[in-house]
Amino acid sequence: MDILTIVLRILVFLLGLSIVLGVCLSAIKIFVVPRSINDRLTTIVFRVSWFIFRTALRNRREYLARDRVMALFAPITLMVLPGIWLLMVFIGYTLMFWAFQQLEWAVSFKTSGSSLFTLGFIALDDLPIALVGFTEAALGLALLGLLIAYLPTIYASFARRELVVTMLQVRAGTPPSAVNMISRFHFMGKMHVLNDYWISWENWFADLDESHTSLSMLVFFRSPQPERSWVTTAVTILDAASLYASTLKVERDPQAELCIRAGFLALRHIADYFQINYNSNPQPTDPIILSRAEYDKAYDQLLTQGIALKPDREQAWRDFAGWRVNYEDVLLSLAELTMAPDAPWLSEEARQQHGLVMGNRVQKTHPRKKSVSQPDQS
Repeated sequence: MDILTIVLRILVFLLGLSIVLGVCLSAIKIFVVPRSINDRLTTIVFRVSWFIFRTALRNRREYLARDRVMALFAPITLMVLPGIWLLMVFIGYTLMFWAFQQLEWAVSFKTSGSSLFTLGFIALDDLPIALVGFTEAALGLALLGLLIAYLPTIYASFARRELVVTMLQVRAGTPPSAVNMISRFHFMGKMHVLNDYWISWENWFADLDESHTSLSMLVFFRSPQPERSWVTTAVTILDAASLYASTLKVERDPQAELCIRAGFLALRHIADYFQINYNSNPQPTDPIILSRAEYDKAYDQLLTQGIALKPDREQAWRDFAGWRVNYEDVLLSLAELTMAPDAPWLSEEARQQHGLVMGNRVQKTHPRKKSVSQPDQS
């Protein structure tokens, strides 16, 4: 065997080994490491899937039709990802089998498939070949086992998220509205129990922060009902807490303010994972997309319900805007990314206006920052 053949076989083996190790590292990042880590292979798979689904939406203008299509995006992509891993393992081991004995490509192909799917119709007589075949069989089973083991984890996190989404529908209507929620609590004489809800919603945001970054495909899992969304739930809770802290004439409740902080920090961490551009250091005096006319309409509606409000409407508006500026930017971006349904103060018009503002901001300050037109990670 000449030197060129030996070098070629070594290079082919190393190429196959690098492919297999890349797949292993990708699986560990996605399913094993308990934190958000960017993975190039998973990014490519989700971008391609995102492009296919967005192409399928071009002729669908109605929200319900678009929602039916996008409801399949995350589950299908999640199931395709292990298939891509197995395909790459199959290719990598085909190269390694060829490099060991320089078999014909067809024989290497069959040997790799027989080992990966544990079919065993190809005899592995040589010890080195047998060892490689054993590792391929073990790796194939491990990848499938990881997916099977983590599906219950994914859906358990989804169920916890959707429990609050569903409960909020009862308290805030459909689509959910912060004004409606406060009005219903006042009508039932339960304003004093809001403190308990701020605590539970703070815990919900903490869980959202942990689950939607470590298992970030959950961001794209849509609610069972098309009119519901975790994004519209988040904006309703945060707007209600902001109205409570700024506009309602009640004793100051630090728990409402903690809920707001937990909320915008969770949303920012999710946005950071997807490399979404937003204003990370807003000032209380910075302008917001929500108009003063919309706030005044909400103020008047609460007033007609007999709810005690702070008499200085101008100061109340400034305080409310000072709270909302912390989360409005990132919420509108996430609503666009996930194609969330319309909701009060999170309408399609507001998203379009936000897109224009963000476009100017990106051009002026972050020319290389990614937009929200496609997901960067799984």
